[in-house]
Amino acid sequence: MKNVGKIIKTHTMKIVLVLVVIFFWIMTRGGSSILMPANVTALINQNAYVYVLATGMLMCMLIKGNIDLSVGSVVCFIDTIGAILMVNKGLPVPVVMLAMLIIGLAIGCLMGYIIAYLNIPPWIATLAGYLSFRGLGTAVVNGQTIGIGQCESYLRLFNGSIPALFNIAGLNGMCVLIGIAACVIIVVTQFKDRATKLRKGYEAESVTSITVRCVILCLVILFFTVKLGQDKGIPFSLVWVAVIALIYNFITSKTVIGRYFYTMGGNVEATRLSGIDTKKILFLAYLNMQFLTVITSWISMARLSAANPNAGLNYELDAISACIVGGVSAYGGSGTIFGMVVGATLIGVINLGMSLMNVDSNWQKVVKGLVLLAAVVFEIFNNRDKKKA
Repeated sequence: MKNVGKIIKTHTMKIVLVLVVIFFWIMTRGGSSILMPANVTALINQNAYVYVLATGMLMCMLIKGNIDLSVGSVVCFIDTIGAILMVNKGLPVPVVMLAMLIIGLAIGCLMGYIIAYLNIPPWIATLAGYLSFRGLGTAVVNGQTIGIGQCESYLRLFNGSIPALFNIAGLNGMCVLIGIAACVIIVVTQFKDRATKLRKGYEAESVTSITVRCVILCLVILFFTVKLGQDKGIPFSLVWVAVIALIYNFITSKTVIGRYFYTMGGNVEATRLSGIDTKKILFLAYLNMQFLTVITSWISMARLSAANPNAGLNYELDAISACIVGGVSAYGGSGTIFGMVVGATLIGVINLGMSLMNVDSNWQKVVKGLVLLAAVVFEIFNNRDKKKA
């Protein structure tokens, strides 16, 4: 029973995600089922920005629960600049994307410097950015919307899908092959990591445990690739999300600088006394946040096929919610990329499921607020149990 309880505590949000999907599948079976291929594609496209922004927010939150309230407004500002350069000035797409990146990195340097070296509390500095960049984004376009529908190459890059070069049993063949390749990579990586740990004399999981995890992950991947293969194929937005998640999972789990983020979350002063430049790490966290905000801007502008003053509205809240629900500590020092992905997916499923059930938008906010509160309460009680143990 102890092992069962430990498994439930360790994988609570994953279990909740499965139960929520089953609930909405049952509730929407008579109409547009949440597991219909088109809805699975919509789930990914509509929440791609959350995965990207939440990755950067996780890096900030690892350091004593810091957050960035400016990211939604920065998305708005960068989108409007990009649309003006692309449409009004007629500049090539690569040049526009480079300009957007430079602007985003400049904002990141400014935010990072103010927070890390001027010691302005992050929530105050980023709240100023939240107000300022929303105002700038609106002023630049005079409150108007700029459509970018004529920029087809840009739209394909962020809002298109991997082309179906061939079909397998009526499915997009590329989806099937990518799904199988992903499963093979997961299985090989899991067992290779176990072998490496055993060779170095570390404690390793049992073969049974790894096998069960691999089977579950592979079934989930194959399910999604089949659903996507029945629709338009794998969206490029998913490719961007997958690449970013894999890179940052490697950074947080396998690199020295990734460990610094966790160490600062545990005790900033002890980290500083150990010789680590804590100001530099804090600066990099907010510079990285704006780098990922630029990528979010690219994705957001392509999905809407336009730039408008409402772009990025509440994006910062969605990113913070995804992190908290995904197990990232509100106090810093703990959290994983995979956990954040589960949290973002759970929020996305709740949004999509309630929309398909025609639940009033105000009640949707109530439900998301309760889910967020429940995640924080669970973390508090979980930490108490760990201290007692």
